[in-house]
Amino acid sequence: MAHRYEIEIKSLLGAPEAAAAFKKKLLDSAYRTDVVSVNKQLNHYFTGAVDADALEKQIAPLVAPEHRARLARILREGRNHSIRTRQRDDEVLFVVKAAIDDTTSENGIARMEFEEPVNASLDELDERVLAAGLEYQAKWSREREEYTCGDDVHVCLDRNAGYGYLVEFERVVPEGEDVDAVREQLRALMAEFGLEELPQDRLERMFAHYNEHWRDYYGTQKVFVIE
Repeated sequence: MAHRYEIEIKSLLGAPEAAAAFKKKLLDSAYRTDVVSVNKQLNHYFTGAVDADALEKQIAPLVAPEHRARLARILREGRNHSIRTRQRDDEVLFVVKAAIDDTTSENGIARMEFEEPVNASLDELDERVLAAGLEYQAKWSREREEYTCGDDVHVCLDRNAGYGYLVEFERVVPEGEDVDAVREQLRALMAEFGLEELPQDRLERMFAHYNEHWRDYYGTQKVFVIE
């Protein structure tokens, strides 16, 4: 039942040329770099008050038995939940993120996370989330290249509808690890690649704009710029 914590810092690259330059730096760096996956994703975000009992009742039967206790715990102990459904190529997943610091669960730097496959289609999973009392917030689409960098850092290079190219440096750590130290490790690594952290307030403005206009961007390559 031990939780994992996702420590993640983003940098906005924007244009394809900036993404290509970063990718070359990553692959040419002194760090051992391996490709983990290249995939396409659909991500559906939900909003509304989370009824832990109702959501667990809907989702737990679709999740492998060994993951159900973690699902129950994050629904009951987490705060400011971000509820999502995801299709990654042909795999469908249920995702919950919950804040553990003063950033948000949608875009925060340090979060509890639950991300596990389910025995359902994306539409079927969405229907269960809606039946638990939540509503659609927005639908997102992206193309992702995921790499390892060194022994314990994951780097995700994304082309997101609306945002353009974005890179995420992430470590997933067990309970008890020093979250602040991991956060600073990631910031130092990003600085080595000449990247600037995307400020949380700007990220929130981008997120709000996309949520308001997601139907104009979902499934497209359109990009907006929000300062």
